[in-house]
Amino acid sequence: MRALSVFGSLRNPVFAQLYAAQTISLLGDAFTWVALALLAFELAGEKSGVVLGTALTLRVTAFVLFSSLGGVLADRVNRKALMVGADLARVVIIGLIPLTTEVWQVYGLMFLLNAFTAVFTPTFQATVPLVAKQDYPQAIALSSATNELLGVLGPGLAGGLAALLGGRSLFWLDGATFALSALLILALRTNLQVKTDLASEVFRWSDLREGTRRLWVDPRLRYALLLELVAAISGAWVLVNTVGYVKGNLGLGDGQYGWVMAAFGVGATLAALAAGALDKRLARTTFVLLGATLTTLAILPTAMASLVPLMLLWFLAGVGQNWVNLPTNTLIADHTPEALQGRVYGAHFAWSHLWWMFSYPLAGWLGNALGSGSFLLGGLLGLGLLAVVQVLASPKRQGDIAGQVK
Repeated sequence: MRALSVFGSLRNPVFAQLYAAQTISLLGDAFTWVALALLAFELAGEKSGVVLGTALTLRVTAFVLFSSLGGVLADRVNRKALMVGADLARVVIIGLIPLTTEVWQVYGLMFLLNAFTAVFTPTFQATVPLVAKQDYPQAIALSSATNELLGVLGPGLAGGLAALLGGRSLFWLDGATFALSALLILALRTNLQVKTDLASEVFRWSDLREGTRRLWVDPRLRYALLLELVAAISGAWVLVNTVGYVKGNLGLGDGQYGWVMAAFGVGATLAALAAGALDKRLARTTFVLLGATLTTLAILPTAMASLVPLMLLWFLAGVGQNWVNLPTNTLIADHTPEALQGRVYGAHFAWSHLWWMFSYPLAGWLGNALGSGSFLLGGLLGLGLLAVVQVLASPKRQGDIAGQVK
């Protein structure tokens, strides 16, 4: 029952409306990636994997390039207008994708789509503590749990709709979700403008550096950010190499692969609810350390695991991933002045995706070279990095909880 306490944040009508907009938008994201997989196969056939891999690389590249700028804008302008504008831009872009006939057109549109996502997401993340006030840890936990849950359920729903309506039609549905998200945010009875003098100042490139500076200067944020690199290594091994292990080494089918990845998503979802329920009972930096340790240890014995043990390991890996990412987002709200949270969330979004940009190809290359043995190497690499971070970057003060620094 304590885990259900995160739903208490929905008593705040402004957050409840933002949460509804986010949920609808996240469901649309699931439609996008299923539709993109089907479109890639239609346009490229057996080379569809290359198309999808390139699209994912462009997605992360857009996040790294534009999210810091999105964070700066979030501190300077009306966040409601910024999020509505990003949503409407995505409606137009996603509506053009079903009309594509060449792979390069898909690449260009996917890069643009994710450039606007890089503006929307940090702005939304910075707005949650702005509107949720004292309940922001629970609000962030609920938002994270919903993100993880829709990551599990969304593709299945999208697959059913694709069979019924056709793959390209999913893009139209995704466009409708962005439009509905924009309407919900536009209907908010507040302008979501932070109290700051920055709006009257001339834009400076140093504004882009400020978010990164704050991430690396604050010992708690720096520690959490470095442990996100540890989690990105294990997470990349899960996302990149699971399909080869399940279908190649274990000789199982698509259904069993789906079960394994669902266990990963369910673990992350339940971990988010647990983190919200245990707020103020455990230091956020302790949560991050536990998460990084758990997700790294989970991939070590993979080469010896059959289906059921693998599902259990991936459940624990999902718990660990969430316990790194969710407390880090809350730490930013804890230790950043309200008027600067947008740029810090933007910088964090860029840096955390930069870790994945390094981890994805590393996991793919070693997985291809070593097969199932790469899981052990990936786990040892993560543990080694974890030890280095713990020795060199562990913050002197533990026990940081919400509200101590603002």
